[in-house]
Amino acid sequence: MAKPPLRSQRSYGKIDRDGFIHRSWIKATGLPEHVFDGRPIIGIANTWSELVTCQVHLRELAGFVKRGIWEAGGVPIEFPAMSLPETQMRPTAMLFRNLLAMEVEESIRANPIDGVVLLGGCDKTTPGLLMGAASVDLPAIFVSSGPMLNGKFRGQDIGSGTDVWRFSEEVRAGDMSLADFMAAESGMSRSAGTCNTMGTASTMSAIVEGLGMSLPNNSALPAVDARRRVLAHLSGNRIVQMVKDDVKPSDILTREAFENAILVHAAIGGSTNAVVHLLALAGRVGVPLDLHDFDVIGREVPLLVNLMPSGQYLMEDFCYAGGVPAVLNELGDLLRREAVTAWGKTQGEIAAGGEVWNREVIGTREVPVGPSSGVWVLTGNLCPDGAILKPSAATPELLTHRGKAVVFEDIEDYHARIDDPDLPVDATSILVLKGCGPKGYPGMPEVGNMALPRKLLELGVRDMVRISDARMSGTAYGTVILHVAPESEAGGPLALVQTGDEIAFDGPGRRLDLLVDEAELARRRQAWEAARAAPKYDRGWYRLYIDTVMQADKGVDLDFLVGKSSADVTRESH
Repeated sequence: MAKPPLRSQRSYGKIDRDGFIHRSWIKATGLPEHVFDGRPIIGIANTWSELVTCQVHLRELAGFVKRGIWEAGGVPIEFPAMSLPETQMRPTAMLFRNLLAMEVEESIRANPIDGVVLLGGCDKTTPGLLMGAASVDLPAIFVSSGPMLNGKFRGQDIGSGTDVWRFSEEVRAGDMSLADFMAAESGMSRSAGTCNTMGTASTMSAIVEGLGMSLPNNSALPAVDARRRVLAHLSGNRIVQMVKDDVKPSDILTREAFENAILVHAAIGGSTNAVVHLLALAGRVGVPLDLHDFDVIGREVPLLVNLMPSGQYLMEDFCYAGGVPAVLNELGDLLRREAVTAWGKTQGEIAAGGEVWNREVIGTREVPVGPSSGVWVLTGNLCPDGAILKPSAATPELLTHRGKAVVFEDIEDYHARIDDPDLPVDATSILVLKGCGPKGYPGMPEVGNMALPRKLLELGVRDMVRISDARMSGTAYGTVILHVAPESEAGGPLALVQTGDEIAFDGPGRRLDLLVDEAELARRRQAWEAARAAPKYDRGWYRLYIDTVMQADKGVDLDFLVGKSSADVTRESH
């Protein structure tokens, strides 16, 4: 059977008025006549921005992708995609992940391209790009921006985010001077690239490998390492062949691929944010994935990677130790080995080539870095649709705890009262933050790892149980219960908690319960409903987001974007 013509030929292959228009305008970019002879047209979705250290070098990296595309007989055409600077964007980059996904989806669908290379790295750009590309289902491959070099301060390695939180608490406790704190600032971020800890950016780039949507070693090669340029070049080669073979995201993003991603997530001690991103991506491609899958599948594997915030080392060390291919090898028979990848090899074949060069950084299943990690998925009357906790970042003694709630109604209330000397709090208390879920903030910010009260820090307290409907940075640590669903703004039981209420947390039993009788909760709910304020936002993206966003257990995607889409355009131009 003859292979159908490339999608791009509907625009560039016509010998008529429409073809004249399409070719004439694109020729003005400097493309010669002969490249429209039926070669694959490859889009490069580039989230480059000077606002984002993670992606500030992607202009240069795109050049190496282009070189690989030309070499393989394709025609590269770069186009911009919205950049989401995690540390700069307000109110939170997560508010705009779905907007990026929509932009990428429509850009790919609307333009005459046959495949796409996705360039990103910062926390929300990776899932946003993947979600958009998966919805269209044209051949796609991911090239991550890579982690920055190890941070350095006075002869010691310091990690993005993780040491910021640690240093900040030491300053507030009086154990570190403000001058020393400021001196560490310049040494923490020494190059372009994503956070050098196993934060969300590094987690998601590792998960891209676990899903099979990139070439091996995509996640760990430093942003400034020449080998990342080579990887970009080879990815350009590979996408042309993927178009010729018609290998689409739906061929790669199977149930087995998501199970591998969960295994990798657990093995690396990955960010809790990966949970909402993988759930959203699975929803886009129609793969059944449940919040509890992360707990059940993740229990199969111990913590294998010794990186901050769950360990000692940084991404540069992970690269030199063997990276994700080495982790895949260590997973052994747990790995879903027949899962296909964008490279054209199975995950089993990639794992067979993985080697560990430093056992301090990557352990074995027999001698792991730590016990079974991943995420714990909690249920109970305080979180009917679930909540999560990262046990490898928590204090073991607090993983079973009962205490009285100290409640903050929103983030402004928290900032106003957390250091009040009269705050009714002690080391056994449980801090509860409301109003920071998908609808409530809006956008579900990374504020769940609340800084502790100053008066307790001064007494030497360094961790407490904290509960919220928010997220936390993947670089953060502590006994922090997150993603409580439904959120308080949506009327979840979290909205009804009051200061002084007793809360029981049983981590091993996966329970989180508010110890208040049902009659009292019913009375409180009636009062809460009566006191609800009018919506804050009535226009634009904020309004669309709040009206249609789903809860954390569903991936925080917009409800009308769930399910498979296609690359079909309903009407041709001209």
